[in-house]
Amino acid sequence: MYIGYPVIGTPDGAFPFDAVLLSPTHGVVIFDIVEGRDIGEFRSRQDNAFAKLQSKLLQYPSLVRRRQLVPIINVATFAPVVTGDEVDEEYPTFRGNDVAAFVSTLKWDEPIYFPALASAIQSLSTIRKGRRKKVINNESSRGAKLQRLSDSIANLDADQGAAVVETVNGVQRIRGLAGSGKTIVLALKVAYLHAQNPDWQIAVTFNTRALKGQFERLVTTFVIEQTNEEPDWRKISILHSWGSPAMPGVYYNYTKANELTYYDFGAAQAQFGADKEFDGACLEAIASTGDTSKEKYDVILVDEAQDLPASFLRLCYKFLRVPKRLIYAYDELQTLTNISVEAPENLFGEDINGRPLVSFEEAVPGRPRQDIILERCYRNSRPILATAHALGFGIYREPGGLIQIFDRKELWLDVGYAVKDGRLEDGQPVSLQRTPATSPPFLEDHSPIDDIIHFQSFENADKQDDWLVEQIIKNIQEEELSPEDIIVINPNPLTTRTAVAAARAKLFKAGINSSIAGVSGSPDIFFEDDVVTFTGIFRAKGNEAAMVYIINSHDCYNAFFPALLARTRNRLFTAITRSKAWVRVLGVGPKMDALTAEYSRIKENDFALNFVYPDEKRRKELRVINREMTKAERSQVSKKLSDLSGVLDALERGEVQPEDLPIEMRERLRSLFS
Repeated sequence: MYIGYPVIGTPDGAFPFDAVLLSPTHGVVIFDIVEGRDIGEFRSRQDNAFAKLQSKLLQYPSLVRRRQLVPIINVATFAPVVTGDEVDEEYPTFRGNDVAAFVSTLKWDEPIYFPALASAIQSLSTIRKGRRKKVINNESSRGAKLQRLSDSIANLDADQGAAVVETVNGVQRIRGLAGSGKTIVLALKVAYLHAQNPDWQIAVTFNTRALKGQFERLVTTFVIEQTNEEPDWRKISILHSWGSPAMPGVYYNYTKANELTYYDFGAAQAQFGADKEFDGACLEAIASTGDTSKEKYDVILVDEAQDLPASFLRLCYKFLRVPKRLIYAYDELQTLTNISVEAPENLFGEDINGRPLVSFEEAVPGRPRQDIILERCYRNSRPILATAHALGFGIYREPGGLIQIFDRKELWLDVGYAVKDGRLEDGQPVSLQRTPATSPPFLEDHSPIDDIIHFQSFENADKQDDWLVEQIIKNIQEEELSPEDIIVINPNPLTTRTAVAAARAKLFKAGINSSIAGVSGSPDIFFEDDVVTFTGIFRAKGNEAAMVYIINSHDCYNAFFPALLARTRNRLFTAITRSKAWVRVLGVGPKMDALTAEYSRIKENDFALNFVYPDEKRRKELRVINREMTKAERSQVSKKLSDLSGVLDALERGEVQPEDLPIEMRERLRSLFS
């Protein structure tokens, strides 16, 4: 049941329906709603609504049989406070509970068409199938499997549909795993709000520049479907979170509107310190405006909010006109940090009376929700998602065990895990697994598990490159994948250019074009037609591909600083979750051998997460280990560790005897490590 939806494009512009019911047993029921006491020209309104929806649905061959529309469309007027009787069997009107009785009399015996009907109503049919229709010659090829997989993901689920249509007059958050559809939901929401409120100033923002092109494509497609016109880009702004004079962003626009000092990355680092650049710049901008900041936008939508500082969300809040419609989407597990995005009461601060500026109320039936959770994952299959989480948290790491964990254990249930065995309690053994409801089986039924996810270790980088190139050539020339179906991710962003050079040269020699995202072409565009994309991990975020190759994965096995191990594993987690069909995790040497053995233990446990949930003491230890360290702090610790390493080496070589150490130093060491 949709209220104020769908909005469809007509020659006269956007046409919003008062309400539409979709049912696999009753068909389509359009409701013409009269809120006042005058029923007006309800017959002409019913005819108009019927004609517009029928015209839209007739455009979809999957809904037409022998030139006839298969779904049955009914129309009724609901006028609860109209006085007097309007009896017309052809144009039914209702005032109360008799609506339900009317709907129950409607029969539709073609439920097999319901998914295609819902997809057409939700405006998804043009986006789910990709940019170009594949030419498939082999029905068992990867290309054919990918096409069937894309066709299967045809509809929004109930939570996704609610996230599109429900908007509160205030702050709203949308939470979900990677692959739960947050980006598509936000793009649909922009189109819906733009169609309903063409005068609103709407901004979409994000941390990863490569998302700009994706948002432009999605928003354009959805707006045309809902209004029959191109988006009015004077009213819709797709902006990077930071921005610059050459490429405006939300922070840059805020400083310009309020006549503040703007900091680019270098200036911010000099002023606020390493690793605090954007947070410091946003905090200063907020402090400089106080209660007098200019308000520019009617709605701001933030994607991948977990990658942005809390101060940026507060800056967005100040940049909004009343009633402060801020919608931020994030992944509870995307960064695998100990502390998820803060609760809204803490995130947005307090008023002069000490009351939270933003607080979420309990959901009330019939009202838009402030907090929507997307628990189903439509990108990653159960084996891929569970593997990513097991490696990220160190569930089966030997030796050492857990790398990080959440304080709020309920997050596991919120994002679609279920307790298989044990108890989700401190100090208790527990087994967590994905369910068919939250990880649909069709995501893994297309291929054997050993093909869906594959780890491989090589003796050296040359052999890794040779295998990678051989497989990509096979994917394209034999398996009917397009070059843009493939991405190659290097987890270390500092080495990507040199790390991928040899493989790209070999592909070029084989007649296959490739690019480095954000380097070879526009920083705002991730994929190019007929091009294999190579990328570092940061530009990969927010994007997906059918076949994902992760090279040099051994770099993610451990880290010199224990505090950086979680961040290092996060890169591997993020890379794995870019895959919507197949993933290849490649690396070199003993570290890759150890990582492969860790994956084997995940597979042996049938991709369930089996571990003892850490108690408060152990969680505190993990928080200390994973504490944030600035570059200056890491440099200082590195120097001290180097000094300590020299002492240990001297002790091992016998150049220094333990008895040579002062007694006080020996006692302090013994006390620290007891």
